[in-house]
Amino acid sequence: MDDAAARIAAAIGEPARARMLYCLMDHRARTGTELAVVAEVSPSTASVHLSRLKAERLVRVVAQGKHRYYRLAGAEVADVLEKLNVLAGRPRREFVPKTPDYLRAARTCYDHIAGTLGVAIHDRFLEQGWIAAASYDLAPKGVERLPWLRIEVSSRRRFAYACLDWSERRSHLGGALGAAILAHALKRRWVTQDLDSRVLRLTSFGRREMSAHLGLDLRQVSAA
Repeated sequence: MDDAAARIAAAIGEPARARMLYCLMDHRARTGTELAVVAEVSPSTASVHLSRLKAERLVRVVAQGKHRYYRLAGAEVADVLEKLNVLAGRPRREFVPKTPDYLRAARTCYDHIAGTLGVAIHDRFLEQGWIAAASYDLAPKGVERLPWLRIEVSSRRRFAYACLDWSERRSHLGGALGAAILAHALKRRWVTQDLDSRVLRLTSFGRREMSAHLGLDLRQVSAA
């Protein structure tokens, strides 16, 4: 145990790796290239550092399409870093997205909702216990609260999962559940979509309805 603790402390203690870890404290994922910039090292050196952090189970890798994103391995890692931050007396920087507002607010990710709106829906479903945090299965509360959702689940498709959002660097809902929410939102005109764009526009009616049905505060999402 002493040796393991020493290895973990050494992994955190290297300045470039420490910068990477603290950058991930906002619960958002980043690519190796982005973390190389944060750590002020070359991409190849960043790759070595990230391999060390992964080996010590301080970070985990999420594959999303052609990209690989890194995030903290869990809440216990964040807790250790937070305590070190308190000892050091240094505030951490906040994540500042550079994605254009019209894309960041709401868009499609294949057949489900992404962006700020998608993340808000994901977080709400977990907060209210409508889906199980561990398995993402529909919970009894969800069955009772969401009778308006018509969810078609095939044997080849997962019911729901956390899909990493590239602009928010947090998760939105994928799977059959995410597809059902988007289909319902489009049918009810909660959101509209241009034929040649992934951008979704939240309507004034949709803002009221999603607030009523889901309890969402959507002031940060611009309306159509």
